[in-house]
Amino acid sequence: MALQTSYDVIVVGYGIAGVAAAIEAADAGARVLALDRGYGGGASALSGGVVYAGGGTRYQQAAGVSDTPENMLRYLRQETRGVVSDATLRRFCEASPAMLDWLEAQGAQFAAALCPYKTSYPTDAHYLYYSGNEKAWPYAEHADPAPRGHRQVARGLSSGHDLLAALMESARRKGVAFRPLSRVHSLMGDDGGVRGVRYLTVDVDAQAMAMHRRLTVAGGKLANWVPAVGKRLNKRAEAIWQSAAVEAAEQAGAVVIAAGGFVFNREMRARYAGGFAGIVPLGTVGDDGTGISLGVAAGGSTDHLERMTAWRFLSPPSALLEGVTIGSGGDRIANEDLYGATHSQVMIDKHGGRGFLIVDAAIWRKARGQIWSQTQPFQKIQAAYLFSAGHKKAGTLGELADLIGVPAEALLATVGAYNDGVATGAGDPAHKAPELCTPLQVGPFYAIDISIKNSRAFPAPGLTLGGLRVDEQTGQVLTAADTPVPGLYAAGRTAIGICSNSYVSGLSLADGVFSGRRAGAHAASRAG
Repeated sequence: MALQTSYDVIVVGYGIAGVAAAIEAADAGARVLALDRGYGGGASALSGGVVYAGGGTRYQQAAGVSDTPENMLRYLRQETRGVVSDATLRRFCEASPAMLDWLEAQGAQFAAALCPYKTSYPTDAHYLYYSGNEKAWPYAEHADPAPRGHRQVARGLSSGHDLLAALMESARRKGVAFRPLSRVHSLMGDDGGVRGVRYLTVDVDAQAMAMHRRLTVAGGKLANWVPAVGKRLNKRAEAIWQSAAVEAAEQAGAVVIAAGGFVFNREMRARYAGGFAGIVPLGTVGDDGTGISLGVAAGGSTDHLERMTAWRFLSPPSALLEGVTIGSGGDRIANEDLYGATHSQVMIDKHGGRGFLIVDAAIWRKARGQIWSQTQPFQKIQAAYLFSAGHKKAGTLGELADLIGVPAEALLATVGAYNDGVATGAGDPAHKAPELCTPLQVGPFYAIDISIKNSRAFPAPGLTLGGLRVDEQTGQVLTAADTPVPGLYAAGRTAIGICSNSYVSGLSLADGVFSGRRAGAHAASRAG
């Protein structure tokens, strides 16, 4: 007997892409059900809550920043490198100021306080910053630099949590039905395409689920920073869920998959990770590739699964950017003012993922003096490690080379070329911004290992960027023959999108909103 259709659109996964899809579909008059294997929010709620937006947002204007959609497009063309069409990228840029307005209409909050120094994540005094490569060579050669990292107003790393809480509350008010702790294991379909989902779910109000929630909250945070502890807590939560899960099913006119990437899927990472094998998975246990697998089982195709990103941020403190980064052979990696993931990509591609940041005593002292004013609490912990046990120290560069196992002649040549460029006015051979170019002359000298590898005190977090191929006008999942799978959509990190080639802070959340709204609107029109 066929199930009665209770909903027009079912959203699988309730991070920022899923909740954006749900809101957009509900605003179009659709009856929406959202399912999430956790309690909602996903990796988006664990993020820093940074949304990449530009083209002249009112916060840019209030901060005195000049930016246009065309200027934003020129910059993002360099980052995306053709992963989406120019027409789609242009739509993204042109709609960027209105995207922030839409988010604020759902309860999000942003501010115009501009961060005056280069950082990976600003303090609570700043909510607008250069979150990518906007000021770095060669990007600044082709577009005027503009800060586009708009951070949700909140304290510390709760910005992502507060942003998602606002969006989920907006969806609730609009009538979206949400069932947490629900795992979709298969899609239902007929000759007309995807028509619903089969899933396992639990009664979230059951007594045992109180302990499950506590374990999930703690495990979700610790899995990213203390993986062994997070794994144990998540395993206990999993046992509670397994003991209570029951089978369920729902039909609908359309299904939107927004279930994240696959960074927590060991098998898929082993197959695709390449130079990213040593990253610390950043996300939730829900980023296990299930969404991608569901789409493939329904006839969808994938791309860019080998594309991943990893962060080795050199700042804060910002003075550390005045140092020089070298690979294991002693050669220069790249200009240090590049975004952390961009610099790491060069290190992976050209230096086997191994590298060191070299600074002298003057830079070291300057950086130590910036710790208190430039860092969030979690950054202070990392800085405390780097400035105590997380470095090597020697009286000369030659001695330092021996300590870290790189050829002394190569290290001396690299630093010498850098110092000469600064001293003569010719400039840094790697084109670092002149205001960050300080000669390395005063011993002792210090080396920080920035290799892409697991380290409890200095982790190299990362996530996956590839996923299901989608129609860029509608968000419908595409087959290998470029035909849409009827009734099936994908968004966020489950799908190919704006940041599927490279990543800068805030671009994944912005793409989640962009692609989620696109999929939700079209799914609602199809269901109607």
